[in-house]
Amino acid sequence: MTDEYSREELLAAHDQLIDNDNDDGLRADGGVVEDDTAPVVVKIGGARAVNPDGALSDVAHLTANGQDVVVVHGGSTAVDDTLHELGEEPEYVESTSGVMGRFTDEKAMEVFEMVMPGKLNTELTANLQNEGVRSIGLSGVDGALLTGPRKSAVRVVENGKKKIRRGDHSGKIEDVNADLLETLLDGGYTPVVTVPMLADDGTPVNADADRAAAAIAGALGGELVVLTDVPGLLEDPDDETTLIEQVGTPEEMETAKSAAEGFMTKKVMAATEALEGGAESVVVADANNHDPITTARKGHGTRFTPASLGVSP
Repeated sequence: MTDEYSREELLAAHDQLIDNDNDDGLRADGGVVEDDTAPVVVKIGGARAVNPDGALSDVAHLTANGQDVVVVHGGSTAVDDTLHELGEEPEYVESTSGVMGRFTDEKAMEVFEMVMPGKLNTELTANLQNEGVRSIGLSGVDGALLTGPRKSAVRVVENGKKKIRRGDHSGKIEDVNADLLETLLDGGYTPVVTVPMLADDGTPVNADADRAAAAIAGALGGELVVLTDVPGLLEDPDDETTLIEQVGTPEEMETAKSAAEGFMTKKVMAATEALEGGAESVVVADANNHDPITTARKGHGTRFTPASLGVSP
């Protein structure tokens, strides 16, 4: 639909939109980008409360300004809905470290492949095209974009007892084909990436989308913006006024890990992995903000910096 607009008009629209309704609440010390050439990796969450439209519009404004962007998306809710429609019950298990995750059996994996790179990735890529963005959809299998070992057996806790569950179709991302992404970015394309990943045995398997985005941000040395359905990491999950705005020291990182509960545990884990991998910064912020990517980069949400790992800037 934006084929009607010139680049100059898109740039002018971007300047008008970033004010966040004249009430952006920006912090004086937040969101400073040290390397303007670094790509921005945007993870759009798959929770039911997340509306991706604002993020896609913001991607259009950013790319119109010459900013390289890689979009990564989740979709667990859509996978669960499809499983229910097929008469299957999604299964979640607790790891021995206390983290909840999906157990992906053969049937769940079939649905995963159908929904994530099929329905959701196609829809997001088409919607970005309609925003005037030259986008291209990819799964982690395409071009061996996301690869690593398969975890066919996982250690879980059931009824307080540790057990080994076999038949899982999941893996751990250890390598990112950064050359593929850089080639697309250099060609003026915006990659739209989703799991599954490609396991070392040549099998497509499930992987966590937050951690996929973290691996990509680390490999590209970029910024990671994780958009979800809450303002960021909260000290009290029931009180949005307890937002942790900055995680910039090892002590603050320990506080963040202690505060994280439920799905936020994986987001803090992803932030840590992204920074360890070479990402410039990580922000966890609300996907439903006006211009959510821009406002996150300017100071909204919870910002993690390499110094939180004890690394000097």
